[in-house]
Amino acid sequence: MRILYIDIDSQRPDHLGCYGYHRNTSPAIDQIAKEGVVFDRCYTPDAPCLPSRTAFYSGRFGIQTGVVGHGGTAAQPKIEGSQRGFRDNFDEHGLARQLQHLNYHTAMISPFGQRHAAWHFYAGFNEIHNTGQGGAESAEVVQPVVSKWMADNASKDNWYLHINYWDPHTPYRVPLNIENQFENEPLPEWLSDEVIEANNQKVGPHCAHEIDMYTGNGHPAYPRHPGKATDRESVRQVIDGYDMGVRYVDDQIACIVEDLKAAGVYDDTMIVISADHGENLGEWGLYGEHGTADDITCRVPLIIKYPGGAKGIRNSQFHYNIDFAPTVMELLGGKIQAIWDGESYAPAITEGLDMGRDEVTISQCCHVCQRSVRWGKWLYTRTYHDGFHLFPQEMLHDLEADPHEQNDLALDHPELCREGQWRLSRWHDAQMQKMALTGNDVVDPLWTVIREGGPFHASLTHGQPGVEGFETYMQYLEATGRQAGADALREKYTPIINQIKN
Repeated sequence: MRILYIDIDSQRPDHLGCYGYHRNTSPAIDQIAKEGVVFDRCYTPDAPCLPSRTAFYSGRFGIQTGVVGHGGTAAQPKIEGSQRGFRDNFDEHGLARQLQHLNYHTAMISPFGQRHAAWHFYAGFNEIHNTGQGGAESAEVVQPVVSKWMADNASKDNWYLHINYWDPHTPYRVPLNIENQFENEPLPEWLSDEVIEANNQKVGPHCAHEIDMYTGNGHPAYPRHPGKATDRESVRQVIDGYDMGVRYVDDQIACIVEDLKAAGVYDDTMIVISADHGENLGEWGLYGEHGTADDITCRVPLIIKYPGGAKGIRNSQFHYNIDFAPTVMELLGGKIQAIWDGESYAPAITEGLDMGRDEVTISQCCHVCQRSVRWGKWLYTRTYHDGFHLFPQEMLHDLEADPHEQNDLALDHPELCREGQWRLSRWHDAQMQKMALTGNDVVDPLWTVIREGGPFHASLTHGQPGVEGFETYMQYLEATGRQAGADALREKYTPIINQIKN
């Protein structure tokens, strides 16, 4: 059998037609969805890019691998120490290596390993095509490599191919000669004038006035990606830029489908469409970023067309992206690794069973330090470092009534916050117990991030913006009418700054 894994960076499920989006962003993906299973509640346990893809191929939570950050110690795997053999855990126990054991030729078209110096990402791959622009490449750079690979290999058997597309990732960069087919289509209904105005008052990197992270300057090389989203016109530019990226990738997927059909192997190819994380497009006041441990950032699409498997089925249960590794091994008759944290959902693919987990725990330590637990209709979020957004320590959202997370119910439901904290503590205890038995240390990398000055993209010490950059940002807040936010951030972080200076 052939396995094609299409990894669309920053792809939100709810901006695809098969997940109910009102714009025609994904006709090719939607057709594949009709021929397979659509998973409604799949999550990355660790966001964003580097932690998520590390978790995916290792089959393990970031708390176990140590990779939860974008810089500092927590951007690198934990040292295995004396327990390390001739090969490390990523190669010996990773998904790609297990496929090799089953005589699969493993191939990858992605620059990701170089983008984040994540060399463990390439472990177990026979063939690697680095498209060379570190994630800045658009589909017109990626697709010729894909087309050649398909021409050379599609008709062969027993291959696994991972393809990265980047166009929905910031900055939105679909070429200017591609027409914006969404310019006359309505924005998502929830993005009302009241929401846009409320977002204008929020503070922190990637908010309405500072989509560039700490400024609103924009970049002339990316005219589709504005520096600010402070009114309906600029918000439309953000949404259209993102949706154009989604459609641009979908057009490439249509070409791949034709390549597989031309080779006579489409029906015999397992096709998986997913992402590393989602994208905040106004939720929590953030635009064009994936920097929180919320449902918008951590929920990913998962669409699987399996030869001879279930068709036209939706799975409503909870899953992690790390569940893919044991699932593939069960489907292929391979060995499920004891070190993995994932659980197989193979019967959901072969028989259409609505099976899955009761809850999921999701984490973010690159832009903020947060952990959340998702169960039933609830999302409980605990913030350990707010990334200069002034998030409260606890938040609670009813995602059935409020899928875009506009109403924090924590003060109204302290009993549910206690339940959420209990669920988080239960998960954390299990992880620490496993670490004590199988790891080389008993360190939760979230606290490593805190100890090293906070998340890399909101750090006063070893990342962005630093002490001087923090004060420059405070001045920018004042200049954009957010004096109260600047005052609150100074009050909160001045003691830390004084400790750094002394």
